[in-house]
Amino acid sequence: MIEVKNLYKVYKVGDTKVYALNGVDFTIYKGEFCAIVGPSGSGKSTLLNMMAGLEKPSKGEIVIGGNHIEKLSENKLVAFRRKHVGFIFQSYNLIKTMNATENVALPLSFRGVPKKIRNEKALKYIKLVGLEKQKKHMANEMSGGQQQRVGIARALAMDPKIIFADEPTGNLDSKTTKEILGLMQKIVREQNQTLIMVTHDNYIAKFADRQFHIVDGKIFKIEEQHHEDTEEEIRDEEV
Repeated sequence: MIEVKNLYKVYKVGDTKVYALNGVDFTIYKGEFCAIVGPSGSGKSTLLNMMAGLEKPSKGEIVIGGNHIEKLSENKLVAFRRKHVGFIFQSYNLIKTMNATENVALPLSFRGVPKKIRNEKALKYIKLVGLEKQKKHMANEMSGGQQQRVGIARALAMDPKIIFADEPTGNLDSKTTKEILGLMQKIVREQNQTLIMVTHDNYIAKFADRQFHIVDGKIFKIEEQHHEDTEEEIRDEEV
């Protein structure tokens, strides 16, 4: 699904070159839940932004579904994101004057999807994330965890090939964090989605199938995670 080859991002600070990314290589497969994990300033958000086509690399290749996105013009990048990419944000980014279903349906209206079809689709994903009872609730009537579920449903409703999640549980308590990450695991398995999450937290990263550990712009370790282990750890902690 995604191939990153020899990726560099270099900024000039005065006469000094700062390497935000310093030769990054990896492959992510369809239907995988991957975490890019590292401390603040490690380059993880820069890497996410480049894979999403929000920033251009200084050097290297990013190939998504056969498309070299580092070569696309800004207009083509916008079209590429609209067609293939979904985003889940830490701050939810819901519109307060709309209810849950309307928030999920909104991006579909930008695609010109007729109202009846976009509402049906929104309801399908509201149900998938377990919010059928809250479908008419306004954003400010929902908890943080419920708002994040709406954010996930909104991303899924666009039928993206890839979902990028930037610190998606950063504003949630530990119990809600586990619920949201469990939901993300379930979606990847059942919907065969490719999900890439950025986090600074090693515990949160363990919910992913693979973890790419990044420090000083370089990936120094790739770990595979077996979900049974994660689920056992969660049960042990709850016991």
